[in-house]
Amino acid sequence: MTPNFLRRLLPLFLFSAAAVSAADVAKITPKDAAARVAANTAVLVDVREPAEWAETGVAASAVLLPKSDFDGTQKLWTEFLAKNSGKEVILYCRSGKRAGILGAALAAKGLKVANAGGFADWAAAGLPTRKVEAAKP
Repeated sequence: MTPNFLRRLLPLFLFSAAAVSAADVAKITPKDAAARVAANTAVLVDVREPAEWAETGVAASAVLLPKSDFDGTQKLWTEFLAKNSGKEVILYCRSGKRAGILGAALAAKGLKVANAGGFADWAAAGLPTRKVEAAKP
């Protein structure tokens, strides 16, 4: 490999390393998430969509902010983040995948974020849940 080739690869390598570290959102158990919320150091957010909330219920302490809003106008997310400045944001979804993707985006903005996995994990841990009514068309 020539030195010129290596010089061109270096920025790509550095960018890739930064992207990987941004994607490393801490994974925590639902019980740890509940303890942090109870200590008022964190806010729990359900990032699933409204139909999913209505179908399964949600964690009792969860703020309901769909990932689709974050991917779109961010109207709900902007207000939420301003109101909860300084607190850790703990996310969950159905399986933990969307929570991880959104968590990486929030971490890249400098927020302290954790991924509590999926709603089924929360319910299986015996933590409180609540029902949510389906949105009226």
